[in-house]
Amino acid sequence: MKGRWRPLKTMMVRLQKVIAASGVASRRAAETMIREGRVTVNGKIVRVLGTSIDPSKDHVKIDGRHVQRTEPEVFVLLHKPPGFVTTMTDPQGRPTIADLVAKVKVRVFPVGRLDYDTEGLLLLTNNGKVAQACVHPRYHVPKTYLVKVSGVCTDDEVRNLQDGIALDDGMTAPAVVRKSGKAKANSWLELTIHEGRKHQVKRMLEALGHRVMRIKRIRFGPLALGDLPVGASRFATDAEANALRAIVHRATGPRNARARASQSDLQSIKPDGDTGPPRVRQTNPSAKRNSNSKVRPAPGRAKRAGRAMKGQGRTRTRERRATG
Repeated sequence: MKGRWRPLKTMMVRLQKVIAASGVASRRAAETMIREGRVTVNGKIVRVLGTSIDPSKDHVKIDGRHVQRTEPEVFVLLHKPPGFVTTMTDPQGRPTIADLVAKVKVRVFPVGRLDYDTEGLLLLTNNGKVAQACVHPRYHVPKTYLVKVSGVCTDDEVRNLQDGIALDDGMTAPAVVRKSGKAKANSWLELTIHEGRKHQVKRMLEALGHRVMRIKRIRFGPLALGDLPVGASRFATDAEANALRAIVHRATGPRNARARASQSDLQSIKPDGDTGPPRVRQTNPSAKRNSNSKVRPAPGRAKRAGRAMKGQGRTRTRERRATG
């Protein structure tokens, strides 16, 4: 059914795709090798195109030579419950997120972190470029949290969060805040930030006099938690994986960092105003100044002037020869 969460399972990959990913040949050339009977899987010749294998277990050879296995790119979405450490191992023996993604056969690592008592969406991957772009503050990848606080937040306090809060390590960037619900003794806020300071959400609200009782991350960049059950995980869809790769593309593209960081489909937060120096257009592009501040003609004018002087010189030479 479309839109249904896919459970974790063994990753089966088409044989020609495994060969192409190893760098031995293109996918089309790999298909030709398969049809010619030059490819074996676990010692048996395979001639059927579309045969799927498990790259982590099956051994592939071409003309008797082993194909070096390359790990497929993996993006895993996890609904982290409270009481788990956002690491793959813990020397203190506490429960880790590795226990929740044990069925993923490819080695993955968490992108960013959630506190021990924080729940919600956590991304794990083996793509280092995507991980770096998602957590670096330069790229303004937004993170949205549902926060339950003690007491009722006033409109003035919401505006303070939107403008930025003064913490001991400096002012926070403007946040997107809206009230999500309230009761007599507490209230819920939906808070979106793009920074990644330690315990930032808790510190922002505690600075306003509100104790944080519960935090749940519901969005991370282009990813949404949705109705993924607590403690469950799933692989990213193709659209989600492409959206994550697009963050790297924007980060390494020709535009400057501020333009890359303000993509609307990532719901990024743009700071008010432009603090960069204004760009001044050259009013007389045909003139350039040298180190002595003398005006030099533009290259086009210099060439035309040179041709005119040469023409005058040839004319004088012909006149002297005629009179001589």
